[in-house]
This record gives sequence, C-alpha cells and structure tokens, in this order.
Amino acid sequence: MIINLHGTGIELTEALKDYAETKISGLVKFFDNITNATIDIGMRSQHHQKGKIFYAEVNLSVPRRVIRVVKEAEDLYKAIDKVKDHLKVELESMKGKMREKDKKEIRSQKEYQE
Repeated sequence: MIINLHGTGIELTEALKDYAETKISGLVKFFDNITNATIDIGMRSQHHQKGKIFYAEVNLSVPRRVIRVVKEAEDLYKAIDKVKDHLKVELESMKGKMREKDKKEIRSQKEYQE
C-alpha cells in the first residue's frame, strides 16, 4: 500500500507522520487489496468559535472503488483514530458483501445443468 500524507494548516512532525501511517497501514488486516491511501490532516481554520478543531481525511483506493472518510475532533490524534475506526467498519462491510456475492456465484455453478 502506498501512503501519501499531507498537512493543512499545521506542521507535520515525525511523531504525527508515524502515528498516522501506522494507524492507516493497520487497515490491511481487514482488507488486503488496498492499493493507495491519501491522508490529509490539519486545521481548516485558525479562527473557530469553539477553539481548535482538527480534522483527518483519508481516501482509500480499493479495486473498483474509493472510500473517503472525514472526521473532526478537538485533538488531532483522536481525529485520526475516529477515521481509522470508521474505515475499519466500511472495509469489513465491503468484505462481507463480496463474500456473499462469491457464495451466490459458487452456488449457481454447483446447480445441476440440464
């Protein structure tokens, strides 16, 4: 999996880069055909009424599909965790649908032909 990391409105530190890359690369456990991951983290605005609001946006490229998730939090690490958790659910759902489709195809092939 190729990981592209981009920071908006913040300075990307090594610790931040490592954290984001480890979290997103851990998604391979749930779906092994991930080809590309584009991560954008940062702050949209410096002037927010409720303080600093950080966001994390991840675009995952899987065969025939792109999964995009954006989450916001008051802490950048929490935003990255939220994105990872949501992507995990999406990937597991997609994998389940693919398995159901495969089962139906196998069943239809096993039927008796006249």
